Amino acid sequence: MLENLEQLVRDNAQELIVNNGQVPNEHNEAAIQAASGSIFDTLKEQISTGKISQLADVFNKPDAVQANPVVQEATSSFTDKLAGFGINAEMAKSIGASLIPVIMGKLVNKTNDPNDSSFNIQDMLGKFAGGADGKFDLTDVMSMFNGGGQAQAGQPAGGGVLDKLKGLFN
Repeated sequence: MLENLEQLVRDNAQELIVNNGQVPNEHNEAAIQAASGSIFDTLKEQISTGKISQLADVFNKPDAVQANPVVQEATSSFTDKLAGFGINAEMAKSIGASLIPVIMGKLVNKTNDPNDSSFNIQDMLGKFAGGADGKFDLTDVMSMFNGGGQAQAGQPAGGGVLDKLKGLFN
């Protein structure tokens, strides 16, 4: 999945990264990997922190991709990585704001297209949820809620979404 995402970035980064005089040539490959990594890490974080509704909005509302907080978070992450390569902050923001929403929009379109098998939403969710088998199933959902642990002697495992919610009421 990460390879497909990286290729999607590569296919759309020619003008913004490779042909951009503000991005040193020695950083082109790293910038492409930073873009795909920022998207992947942000989507994975949405699952692991229980922000399922924001993630669902990305895939269910393709017309609002640019305004989605998930896309904005991925853009910010990418912008920070570009700045780490010594790229001017304003240029980094411009590249991020131009590239990440486009990639996310194309990712959403590909996952919603029954004729395109390059991105399978269930496989993606399995990768994001950290399923050992690469599939997203009830066990993976339960591990999100109990922090990945197993209940011991009738006691629920801790560290998951439920524990975070309990903390709001203490």
